[in-house]
This record gives sequence, structure tokens and C-alpha cells, in this order.
Amino acid sequence: MPLKDIQFNLQTVDPCGARRAEFTTDHGTVQTPAFMPVGTAGFVRSTMPKDVAETGAQVVLANTYHLSLSERLATVQRMGGLHRFMGWNQTILTDSGGFQVFSLPQKEITEEGVSFAYEENGERLFLGPERSMEIQRDLGADIVMAFDECVEYPSPEAYVQASLKRTTRWAARCREVALQPHQFLFGIIQGGVYPHLREQSAREISAIPFDGFAIGGVSVGEGFDLMQTVVRHAAPFLPEHLPRYLMGVGLPEDLLAAVSLGMDMFDCVIPTRYARQGTFFTRLGKIRIMDKTYRKDKYPIDTHCSCYTCLTYSRTVLRYLFFTRDPLAETLATIHNLTLYQDLMKDMRQAIADHRFETFRKEWLARYNKTG
Repeated sequence: MPLKDIQFNLQTVDPCGARRAEFTTDHGTVQTPAFMPVGTAGFVRSTMPKDVAETGAQVVLANTYHLSLSERLATVQRMGGLHRFMGWNQTILTDSGGFQVFSLPQKEITEEGVSFAYEENGERLFLGPERSMEIQRDLGADIVMAFDECVEYPSPEAYVQASLKRTTRWAARCREVALQPHQFLFGIIQGGVYPHLREQSAREISAIPFDGFAIGGVSVGEGFDLMQTVVRHAAPFLPEHLPRYLMGVGLPEDLLAAVSLGMDMFDCVIPTRYARQGTFFTRLGKIRIMDKTYRKDKYPIDTHCSCYTCLTYSRTVLRYLFFTRDPLAETLATIHNLTLYQDLMKDMRQAIADHRFETFRKEWLARYNKTG
């Protein structure tokens, strides 16, 4: 498949290794470090696309596995692709479906791919490299992820090594599948929590001419320290002139650590899932709005936040909305959490440009951890 030019422009590298850059797709320029809200079945839950755009999000993620089930793929195709289906005119990334497939029970892994039981009715389905590419091609996202095996934590070293070799073979097969002219394909690094296997996988995957590279297989229970170890050993082997994406991460402290290790892109359900459960992220830590502490609190969630939620509603009103189970509560919480995350990314980009990222990271975490 002929390579396209993702027009990756590495603008600044902080002394600690944090990178500020930008790249371009047919649906806009993305400034990094960037956090991508997750719209699993095509939509970020509890919000409208304009709400997500107003938070400052530049890219959203949709899930190949969920969008391929039943009549969903046909529905997206009838609408002319994900952008029209989602009402989102900026960049979209689709994952390969690998993470969801490998978390399912009764899966059978062969060289060809994975057969598994459909969650709703037990029907046996199959997903392999070629099929994952075909689905993502039909969905029409700007960035497509190669099909990989996401191993459990913990897993024996021998199995992880065999798995990463299979992931490399699958990656090469994905590269051979023709995509739409506007689509870019990213390869995924695996290797569990074994540093030498992460290095091996990074060397093998980066030898394949992908448009960007991701580190997968984290946020599977390994914890903060091991996540950093994984990134520290894999990132130096990834090409400097292409985007680097850490999949499934995370909490604000995770993002700050990973950016300092040279990663550019991130996604996670945490800010939106926590929002729907009544947990708000602020610059001074997390607020669990159902706590009686906020019963008469007339302050906004975050006094330094300019999102619609903070400009309009107090903590006591938001607590009331959650207790009455009004759907508006989840919408307002999601808007705020996504705004907080996008503000954090924007501030990180500025700190990198100013060559003061480590100072910024320490100061931000010192405030955040006071009550978080």
C-alpha cells in the first residue's frame, strides 16, 4: 500500500524528552500532546459533538469491534462514513478491536486471527488482520490501528514473546491491505511488562513502514510504575519523525508521566466514565459530588475552569442533579472533565514550548495531589 505523508512537524523537544508537535489529516491539524475522548459506539456518551468540540478536543476515538456488530457497520456506511454518522468534522481514530476481542471469554487465537463469542447472543464471530482493516476502511476514520494481540497481565514471558511475534506478522499483513486514500495506518508495540520484549517489539514494528506507532497492552492492571517502565523502554526505539500514541492511558498523573517520556497521543474512558459516576477532575484533585461536603457549596467545580458547567452551575446544584438522576448531570460532568483534560494538554504544550515541562509537571501534581 503506498505511503502518504502525515505531515508530522516536531516543533519542540523539552530537555526531559517531552515533545510538542502537530500532524495533519484530511479533517484538520492535530496539535500534540493530544488527548482523544472515547466514543465507543460512535458517540461520546451523554454529550453532543458540539459539546466535545467546545472542550478543545481535536480527535475522537471510535471502536471497531462495537461498530462492526449487528447492523452498525451497514448503518455507518449508509451515512457515508463515521464523520457524517457522528456529526464530527475533525479527525477520527478507530482502534483495531484487538483490546475488546482479547478481553472476551471463549476466544480462540490462531495465526489467521481470533474467533470469539458475541457478548449478546453467544454467536461465534471472527476477527483477523485483514477483516479489521476492511472494517476500518469502511468506517472511514482518518487514523486506523493495526490488529494486534493485547496480552493479559500478568502473562508468562514465553507466551508474551510468542504473542508479540504473532503481532508483528499480523502488522505486516495489515500493512498490505489497501485503505481509503485519506487514511493513515499506525502499528502497535506489544511485549507485556518485559523491557527486552518491548524493545524487541518496538524494533520489529518500527521496521514496517507505518504512518505512526502506538504502545499497546498497558492499562491492563500493571500499575503506574510498570506503565512507565514499558514506555521508557519502548519509546526510544520509535521513529522521532512520526506520531507516538500510548493507548488506554489514563489519569492526569499518567498523562504527565507519559508526555515526559516522549509520547504524543492518548485516549481513555476515565474522564467520561468517572463523569457519569459523579466524579469531577479539578486542578486541586478529584471531587466526588455526591459527598455531603458539597450539599451547600455554591462554588463552581473548578474556579479556574471556563467550561459551560463551571460558568453556569454550582457544586450544590450539580449534586442535586445527580441525586435526582437527571440526565443533565452526566452531560455537565462530562463537559467539565473533558475540558479539564484538554486544558491540561494545552498547558503541557505551552510548557514544552517554554522548555519548562518538568517544572510544570511537578507544580501541577503538587496542587492536584493536595486533595486528589
